[in-house]
Amino acid sequence: MWWMRFKYKLTQTLVDERDGSIFGAVLEWDRTAAFADMILIRPSGAPKAVLALRGTLLKSPTIRRDIEDDLRFLAWESLKGSVRFKVALDALKSVAENYGSCNVCIAGHSLGAGFALQVGKALAKDGIYVEAHLFNPPSISIAMSLRNIGEKAGFAWKKLKSMLPSSSESQATNMGDKSSTIGFRNWVPNFMDKTSIGLKKWVPHLYVNNSDYICCYYTDADGPEDKNANKENLGCTNFTNGQVAAKLFVMSKGKQKFLEAHGLEQWWSDDVQLQMALHNSKLISRQLKSLYNLPAPQPTHVPQ
Repeated sequence: MWWMRFKYKLTQTLVDERDGSIFGAVLEWDRTAAFADMILIRPSGAPKAVLALRGTLLKSPTIRRDIEDDLRFLAWESLKGSVRFKVALDALKSVAENYGSCNVCIAGHSLGAGFALQVGKALAKDGIYVEAHLFNPPSISIAMSLRNIGEKAGFAWKKLKSMLPSSSESQATNMGDKSSTIGFRNWVPNFMDKTSIGLKKWVPHLYVNNSDYICCYYTDADGPEDKNANKENLGCTNFTNGQVAAKLFVMSKGKQKFLEAHGLEQWWSDDVQLQMALHNSKLISRQLKSLYNLPAPQPTHVPQ
């Protein structure tokens, strides 16, 4: 009951009805308990409500559904098809309506961080922005690898097209369009959501460890590394087209064993050390692209 130390109380559990396992919980600020300890005002920055989502548990009764969602993300880089996604989204919407989005936080570890990222993003598309803290979020997927292959193939085609004779330019352009759209998109589905207007406010916080192969790819740069990337005890802001995309914090203890690097306990240890991470994280840019790339305004036709 660690949350009781911070004057929170458990008000709701998120249960997977298929196996009866608890995969998340809603915690709310306990004013009565705070008053009892002479805490008259909720500390600055402390949310009124928190939706916490757990990671994978390799034991019954939840192992089957957890592994299904792990494989879902591995294959598609999306958790929207999961029953748990809808339950978590509905719970987050509910607490945001009750307390106001600025007073709500969503947090998750490992698989739970993957859910938290996508649930928070889905809510942001509706113009509701909640604070998000994602610990060891999954960064490995077949879909991501196929996209990388597609990007490299597209670059190679552009290079080849630039070498073609000018008389074939028109034909080459048409072929290039087919190569980049029909060929690639038919084989590799585009999992990014459609772009919406006015979605430039959601800034999730990501906590990763380079020794954890599940989340370490968030530190891969989209461009050159920032020259101050080795400063300690600082968070890094990633930018997409000049807009704040995410705050990325990286554990700086050096080489660690996987179970230690992937564990949740490391993030509240007394000797935790964080490094400034890379600017323009390739994976963050890809996953949050639809929130920061706005469509060009369409001309409005005024009837005569």
